[in-house]
Amino acid sequence: MSRLDSMLRRLAAQRDGLNWAAEKIAGLEGDVVDLGLGNGRTYDHLREILPERRIWVIDRVLQCHPSCTPPEADFLQGEAEPMLRELAAKGARIALAHYDFGFGIKQKDVAEAARLSPLIADVMQPGGLIVSGQPLVGFEQLTGPDTIAPDRYLFYRA
Repeated sequence: MSRLDSMLRRLAAQRDGLNWAAEKIAGLEGDVVDLGLGNGRTYDHLREILPERRIWVIDRVLQCHPSCTPPEADFLQGEAEPMLRELAAKGARIALAHYDFGFGIKQKDVAEAARLSPLIADVMQPGGLIVSGQPLVGFEQLTGPDTIAPDRYLFYRA
C-alpha cells in the first residue's frame, strides 16, 4: 500500500471512528478531549459533530491552522502528563477522548500510550469512549465501526 493510500485509509478511519463514537455518547454527559492537536483537523471535526460539548485540547505546542485554534481557556499547552493532571484537577469529566499523541516511533508511541492510560482514566466519565491510534491499557476494548480495519484504529470504553 502506498503512503498516500495508507494516509487516506487512516484519515477515513479517524473520521468514521469519531462519528461512531459521537453517536454512542449521545446520552452521556461530559466533555470531549483531543489529545494531540497537530494541524487541528480532528479538533475541527469534533467541533462540527459535537457543537454542544466543551472540547479540551492538550498539546505541547499550538501550531494548528488558524481556523482550528481552540479557545484559550480550553487549550492546555505542555507535556501530556501534567496537562492530564491539570484537566483532572479542573474536575473535567470526559465522555469522548481522541488519543493522537506520537513521536513517530512505534515502540516509543506504544510505551507512552500505556504510561498515560491511567491519567486518561482519571478524567474519563464512566462509560465514556476513547478513540485511539495507539493501544491503551486498563480500558474495555470495543469493536468499532465495520468500515475500519481492526488494526487501523482502536476503541475503548472507560
